[in-house]
Amino acid sequence: MNKKAIIWFRQDLRIHDNEAISDALQSTKEIIPVFVFDIRSFMGKTRFGHPKTNKFRAQFIIESIIDLRSKLNSYGLPLIVRVGKPEEIIAEIATEHKTSWVFCNRERTTEELYVQDQLESKLWTIGQEVRYSRGKMLYYTADLPFPITHTPDSFTAFRKEVEKITLIRKPIIIDFEGATSGAPDLEEGEIPDLAEFNMLLDFTPYLQGGETEALKRLNYYIWESKKIASYKETRNESEGMDYSSKFSAYLSQGCLSPKLIMAELMKFEKEQIQNESTYWLFFELLWRDFFRLMAKKYEEKIFLNGGIKGSPRVDLSNNHKLFRIWSSGQTGYPFIDANMRQLNATGFMSNRGRQNVASFLINNLGVNWQMGAECFESLLIDYDPCSNWGNWNYLAGVGTDSRENRVFNIVKQSKKYDPEARLIRKWCPELNALPSNMIHYPAQFSDQELSEYQILLGKDYPKPIIKVETTLH
Repeated sequence: MNKKAIIWFRQDLRIHDNEAISDALQSTKEIIPVFVFDIRSFMGKTRFGHPKTNKFRAQFIIESIIDLRSKLNSYGLPLIVRVGKPEEIIAEIATEHKTSWVFCNRERTTEELYVQDQLESKLWTIGQEVRYSRGKMLYYTADLPFPITHTPDSFTAFRKEVEKITLIRKPIIIDFEGATSGAPDLEEGEIPDLAEFNMLLDFTPYLQGGETEALKRLNYYIWESKKIASYKETRNESEGMDYSSKFSAYLSQGCLSPKLIMAELMKFEKEQIQNESTYWLFFELLWRDFFRLMAKKYEEKIFLNGGIKGSPRVDLSNNHKLFRIWSSGQTGYPFIDANMRQLNATGFMSNRGRQNVASFLINNLGVNWQMGAECFESLLIDYDPCSNWGNWNYLAGVGTDSRENRVFNIVKQSKKYDPEARLIRKWCPELNALPSNMIHYPAQFSDQELSEYQILLGKDYPKPIIKVETTLH
């Protein structure tokens, strides 16, 4: 009897450079591609009551599955889609169709580990096994000059050890020749829409999900527009599509391989230009690998109040009132409010915005950083547990390479990174009448000065929730 394999798609929703597919096809040509919408992720709540997956990311994933199914169908392979618990559904398919293996890319954080461990236990009882691949990182852990448990806790030390000496492997070429369905009579299943998860499509997606769109974006940003050549100069802007790559959502769901990005980047450097901007995209991919290695090394610690340092922030409180004001964009600080309103409306926020709103929540409002991290987990279209929680650890001073008193001067940051107030004017339109010299911090002006522009703080726009030092660097 021919052996069969299930390919379990997780956060690797692509065909190109997909090691799980490659490994499966080296073992058998009879494959059963499967994706399961985990009801715990799509309908569950976080500790502080946020939806674990909000509508923006849910729609992005749905679009990615539609695209993945289309691509597999072009090779004559159906994608089996189900809604439920992956460890139960995949074990049932494995039992019914007498497969030999389940191939998947390994995940490293707590909830994902639980699912794969449960599946592994179920398969063990029927004489089958899970074979893990890797698909999230730029580097292979086997190629690093240290074991995961000895990964430097400082990004600078990590970068110095790997960037000059560690090989970046080429993307894997996937060959479907001879591949057939291992379960041709198995019902493919409907791809759910948002309504099935009690969500409404009442927004225009910021990005369209899927490998096809990911590859278009990669080609556009590097080759068509050549925006990569000025990435370092524009990456801290706050409004628009082209100031940054917008690769993060595609990377988080595995629609785009970091190795493919690097291959195209190196080709661009060879054929067009090599400068600080092209290096900086590589630098950002390094940070992404670093946070993933930290999650592997410290496991559930990245989710705890004390972070990887194990030093809880006892000075921070679970103040739900202050959190709600912050999360709804009603703090009275336009740069903070504009960024939070953008996040609530689109599922996206710039890197500079994320740093500022996190600093404000932690350092100015004194609110538990975990509440902010969970808010981001819920809303971000590009949520990745390792990067999100790693960054919040870092900004809360309980993570890697942490520095004390990482406090941002919100007004100065606003003037520097949104100098024309494009972000503020778009997301805080009630302030549009104000000239640029007043819009970044209206509260510094008198009621009489503001009344000239028909604006009254506390009525047309909130008064500052707290007073912060605006002369800091």
